[in-house]
Amino acid sequence: MSEAGETQHGQPLVSGGLALYVHIPFCESKCPYCDFNTYAGIEPLMPSYVSALAREIEQWGAWLDRPTLASVFFGGGTPSYLPPRDLQRLMETIRTAFDLPDSAEATLEANPGDCSPDRLLAMRRAGFNRISIGVQSFDDAELAMLGRRHDAACAAEAARGARGAGFENVSIDLMFGLPDQRVATWERSVEQAIRLGTDHLSAYALTLEPGTPLEADVRLGSTPEPDPDLAAEMYLLAQTVLAGAGLQQYEISNWARQGRESVHNLAYWRSLPYLGVGPGAHSYLYGVGALDRFGVRFANVNPPRTYIGRVGAWQADGPLDTNTIAAAAATGLCGPVSRRDAMAETMMMGLRLNAGVADASFRECFGEGIANAFPGPTAECIDLGLLEWAGGALRLTEDGRLLGNEAFSRFVAG
Repeated sequence: MSEAGETQHGQPLVSGGLALYVHIPFCESKCPYCDFNTYAGIEPLMPSYVSALAREIEQWGAWLDRPTLASVFFGGGTPSYLPPRDLQRLMETIRTAFDLPDSAEATLEANPGDCSPDRLLAMRRAGFNRISIGVQSFDDAELAMLGRRHDAACAAEAARGARGAGFENVSIDLMFGLPDQRVATWERSVEQAIRLGTDHLSAYALTLEPGTPLEADVRLGSTPEPDPDLAAEMYLLAQTVLAGAGLQQYEISNWARQGRESVHNLAYWRSLPYLGVGPGAHSYLYGVGALDRFGVRFANVNPPRTYIGRVGAWQADGPLDTNTIAAAAATGLCGPVSRRDAMAETMMMGLRLNAGVADASFRECFGEGIANAFPGPTAECIDLGLLEWAGGALRLTEDGRLLGNEAFSRFVAG
């Protein structure tokens, strides 16, 4: 895999391996801020869903001629809500359908409430070597406001238990910029994650997504609106505290100890190929079959019942190209990626990394440098203090990390 700041767009799929995302849409309850393709109360679908998911994994493995995987990521939803036997079955299916080296990163997202000692051991035995625990806060009042089912003590015990079960790579998710959140409680949450010895920390600012209960509560005035200035203060505080504890920021929302960066998420940010299976999962493939060097993006249908009905008897067939992918059983959306779109997406995703986008790599991929491809956005963002050249790469400045979307949108509009 490339060093930070390099983009590998246009490299063959087999170079460095494929990133595989596995979507698990089940939740015990849906959080009021969540707009992901997740569902509560559909547990009776679990057996048929797992069978359909295994079928899709098998068919893609055959269609892609059993490629090597660089990473596997079970996300959702709540993957840890699945019975351990189903997690075991799915990982065994992946090992059969794909070449999964022992060195590959295999991540499972988990809710603290699912992290009993027995379940953690079962997750580890299934083959997961990295766990991402959705803590969100170590403050009980904040957890209640977010509709989380665990408390701070449960979250801490989950992190300790993961280490005890043999997970050498433990990641914790936290949220900031919450209604009524104080800087002091945010600092305590960050410090508690550090005390628990987390290898990786993701810190996400709350986004009030339209159609979610929390967005409605804020819009109607029953919940205070988050303060963006306080959110910025919390972000800057996290940068300082985490750096002091040896967790280096490598992406806008992510910090890690050396060698513990998320291999899977780096595939997204570096424009490497990835395959998503399960309802609503997105994929980006290129340089394989009849796909050209800019490839195709596609997404599966969202409703789990529709997905199950379509995939149950699917047989992958024909040459791998945009038309056959569009006609695949689970596909809902599909379209080729143009050279211009690939350039814009390379910038939008690569600029999220602290190292930015290397001009030499961009030139190798697209035949021209960044400033030539995007003269207006590059000059504007530098003039605004959002971007800077450093070591041959265009990257966000310290101020730019707070206003990243201002820079990204200019390259997308391009």
